[in-house]
Amino acid sequence: MDFRIMAVDDEPEILTLVKTLVEPLGMSILTSSNSREAAEMVETEVFDGFLLDANMPCPDGFELAKRIRHSPVNSKVPIALLTGYDDVETMRKGFQAGVTFFLGKPFTRDRACGLFTAMRGMILREKRQHARLPYRAPVECHWGEMGDRVFKAESINVGEGGMLFAPTGGLDVGDNIRLEFTMPNRRKAIRTQAKVLRHEPPNRIAVQFAAIDPDDQEAIREYIFGRGETL
Repeated sequence: MDFRIMAVDDEPEILTLVKTLVEPLGMSILTSSNSREAAEMVETEVFDGFLLDANMPCPDGFELAKRIRHSPVNSKVPIALLTGYDDVETMRKGFQAGVTFFLGKPFTRDRACGLFTAMRGMILREKRQHARLPYRAPVECHWGEMGDRVFKAESINVGEGGMLFAPTGGLDVGDNIRLEFTMPNRRKAIRTQAKVLRHEPPNRIAVQFAAIDPDDQEAIREYIFGRGETL
């Protein structure tokens, strides 16, 4: 599985080194020495992670990290910041901007490989959250201020993080609901809170699970990936 990473640094030799180190790890690297152009790309192109130099012409790595975190398509991916400073204030500023990892300059091959191995683990976990498998089962939906409004639906697919079902039952995006459904590998019904994310034609609705019980989530995970399989 290839992961698409963007590396942004105004030093071309650093980009060449990063590309050499990272591609053998199964990552496709798009490099850019122009942070302005990179800032435009993060708004529309989907990436699995970013490596940003902290000290670049405007926008610098901190500002670019903020833009990624506000991007409609890249807001949750890991961000690594290349910096020549490892003091507390620099790291605090990075965390406030949304940075996930730091890599000090100059860096060694082992440190760079360690960083990208850690990023790869985060990317896999994020992708697993969005993995969906077709699943047809009755779903009971409770909503309203007192949870007293109920309608019956049928699931279309399910994942660790949420479900697609139909019909919509008059729900709006942002509504909080409670779901009750069963999985084929578990007799006990799964009951979980969820939030409506979007509508899909013709009459489907996507929800994100919230505060789901770990045992319930494990039952869904086993259905999707098979018993004992991990990423």
